[in-house]
Amino acid sequence: METQIPRQFRVGVDIGGTFTDLAFLRPDGKLDKKKVPSTPTDYSRAIVEGISDYCSEKGIPATGIAEIVHATTLATNAILERKGTRTALITTEGFRDVLEFRRIRIPLSYDLDWEKPVPLVERALRFPVSERVDALGNVLVQIELDSIEPIISEMTSEEVEAVAVCFLHSYRQPLHERQVGEVLRREMPHVHVSLSCEVLPEILEFERTSTTVVNAYVAPLISRYLETLRAKLEEINIRPPILVMQSNGSLISAESAAERAVTIIESGPAAGVVAAARLAKDSSCSNVITLDMGGTTTKASIIERGEILRASEYEVGSPISISSRLVRGSGYILRIPIIDISEVGAGGGSLATLDAGGAMRVGPRSAGAHPGPACYGQGNDLPTVTDANLVLGYINTHSLAGGALRVNPDLSEAAIKEKIADPSGLSVLDAAYGVHAIANSNMVRAIKSVSVERGRDPANFIMMAFGGAGPIHAAGVARVLGIRRVLIPPSPGVFSAFGLLRGEVEHHSARTVLTHTRDANLVEIQSRFDEMREILTSRILGEGFAASAISTSSFVDLRYQGQSSEITVPFPASQVTTEALRIAEEFFEEEFVRTYGYRGDTKDFELVNIRMVITVSRSVEHGSEWLSESDEVSAKPLKRDVYFGADFGLLPSDVLTRHCLESQPRSGPAVIQEYDTTIVVPPDCSVFLDGRENIIIDLDFS
Repeated sequence: METQIPRQFRVGVDIGGTFTDLAFLRPDGKLDKKKVPSTPTDYSRAIVEGISDYCSEKGIPATGIAEIVHATTLATNAILERKGTRTALITTEGFRDVLEFRRIRIPLSYDLDWEKPVPLVERALRFPVSERVDALGNVLVQIELDSIEPIISEMTSEEVEAVAVCFLHSYRQPLHERQVGEVLRREMPHVHVSLSCEVLPEILEFERTSTTVVNAYVAPLISRYLETLRAKLEEINIRPPILVMQSNGSLISAESAAERAVTIIESGPAAGVVAAARLAKDSSCSNVITLDMGGTTTKASIIERGEILRASEYEVGSPISISSRLVRGSGYILRIPIIDISEVGAGGGSLATLDAGGAMRVGPRSAGAHPGPACYGQGNDLPTVTDANLVLGYINTHSLAGGALRVNPDLSEAAIKEKIADPSGLSVLDAAYGVHAIANSNMVRAIKSVSVERGRDPANFIMMAFGGAGPIHAAGVARVLGIRRVLIPPSPGVFSAFGLLRGEVEHHSARTVLTHTRDANLVEIQSRFDEMREILTSRILGEGFAASAISTSSFVDLRYQGQSSEITVPFPASQVTTEALRIAEEFFEEEFVRTYGYRGDTKDFELVNIRMVITVSRSVEHGSEWLSESDEVSAKPLKRDVYFGADFGLLPSDVLTRHCLESQPRSGPAVIQEYDTTIVVPPDCSVFLDGRENIIIDLDFS
């Protein structure tokens, strides 16, 4: 028996740097969409106002909203801006400075001015205590709980709002951490407590400490935000359950998100990849590179053989967050299951400047939602990517989001002329095209980090472009990478919000076992799997889901003996047997060859971690159509002069709607305007509409 969701309206909400996107799944299975300007001073306000306006427009009662599925960048922004809660750390004596030592990773080898990030917990709030457990889980030094009392007094006087507890080998024996956690929760009931044995019971003390600290740092913010959102919704009599997208592409309840905030750090980008994977399957596309460009950043990921590419480690808080293992050290390491997403500061609001040497730079700084690009007329006189695209003729010269936001192209031209064109001796059009091209090059870097670095040739993939600005840049980025086909889904500007409605409820857990596979204790490993299954099942049942709707999947982290990093592969059986371990080893070697291009010359393997995922099967209508009734189904084509660089110059281009296209390809140049985005088809490309209302752009490399 599946858990049933009432046949009412479900709402997907994705907060971006410029717009908040809302997708409404109607009882008839069709999807409606709405974009409203984000409200950075209180992100919940845009959500509540957007839902309220939609309900008023459609005559929907408050009880008609059955569920809200949400993605937020609040945690990421708090880390980037160092605006998290005042956090303390309690750790094993002798390991007070683990956050300072970090790993020896320098993102730019020849940058003599580089400084490692300041720890999220200042040294005065890192408290060492006398306790010790060895690597096998044996207690060597008992903890004296009386020693915690003066620490509590000091934390209280320092107005600490969150505490992370991370002892050296608690992944093997969590007794001491749990004892300290009980004392803290009893004596400091209004302070959030994060225990590493609950957040990340895995080996590697720096990664475990960093992840636990980040969780403590952002959890109170997430908790308050979700409470505020719920309270404001209740003010207008909307009281549905709220689910939140995790970084791995699955959903958890708002209550779980408040406790395990570290799992939702990259929730927004993950939603877009989830939607892309579903559409790729529906469209019979097995290998897809996603390009998700919004107002602040561009995200890239890979879907290979129909499966989303995943990672077990991510770095957050970098000025430019790239998933590359070779570009690390400028942020805070998180050891969590995550969709492998590369993110660069190249969005519609990214600022274009000239550096001291006169070279043009784009991003990572952004004009954000307010004041936004110069064309918004809200006080910003610095040019952005959106301003460049407006000057080039790529986007509507009057308004964005179906008229929700007016734009002034004169302001864009003035900003580019003053800040870029005149100082560099370029024409306004060439300066604007330079901004556009550099933004493209930044996106190429992001895509290469999730493809070339992993041994994949982008030319063997189709690009799926979405986000408010992705379809503008898609063809240009694809050309640089040798990609021959670009797919633009219906409603690409709110695609991630649709992805939220397609997520599944999941909880993840992991345990370190660290053993050679040839002499592994199968009974002990099985008991660890059983323990995780029991904990996760209890958590799911506590959120109100039925036991009959639960299914589980198991995974293992394997490596060749002597290596320091591992690869996660499926574990093919519910029971731990020698045969199942041999099959997992074969999975590992296949993935190792795919990633690194060769097979190891040894058959000695180490099993490092075991993992379990519990999924709730829900009877949810995902939406039979992507397009809403509000989309313009026909319009007389217009003409507009569009600049395509020095090679093509300024060309009169057809300005169309999606439904002006046919199944027979037509040659560019063309601009396809929609409510939520614009698709640019360069002169050396052709475009047509496939049977699923996807826009297909084919590039000519002859």
